[in-house]
Amino acid sequence: MPDKHYANVIGIDDAPFDRQSREAVPVVGAVFAGLRFDGVLLDRVERDGHDATRVVARMIMRSRFDAHIQLVMLQGITLAGFNVIDARELHVQLGRRPVLVVARREPQGDTIRQALKRHIPGGREKWRAIEKLGPMESAGPVFIQRVGLSYGQARTVLDRFTRHGHIPEPIRVAHLIAGAVGCGHSRGHA
Repeated sequence: MPDKHYANVIGIDDAPFDRQSREAVPVVGAVFAGLRFDGVLLDRVERDGHDATRVVARMIMRSRFDAHIQLVMLQGITLAGFNVIDARELHVQLGRRPVLVVARREPQGDTIRQALKRHIPGGREKWRAIEKLGPMESAGPVFIQRVGLSYGQARTVLDRFTRHGHIPEPIRVAHLIAGAVGCGHSRGHA
């Protein structure tokens, strides 16, 4: 894979939500050009639904930033509970733009699989999308999954965009904005 400089990226995260509610959950995209914060995208996904991949792709492709976004960063691959983003399908829908999934901790695969299969409608299909992505890789203080870029490219992107703590700025800022959208103020760590 040729070395590519990914300067324009979007970080995606969901807003906090009431676990008892069935309302759609806000999803925030924070668009960056290098370390300059350039804009915000906002949409909604179903709680534990099946629309996350489609909604994220649509949110990006309908935005004025679409032509500039070179890489998508996700804070994990689930939104709104267990609405799983199929990272490989997102990569295809976005014209083969790379997708980089970042997590603070390695997910508990068996626990997630059991919860999906026992408690979530369509859980088996969601688990297949998670499995298809493969295991997470350690990347310093975080864990990653990636589609469309090499491990070395992923580490370069992490190094370039991580300034405060261990989470890259596009995800960190999306998390802060999502917190404000969901609660009226930002809170916690990305």
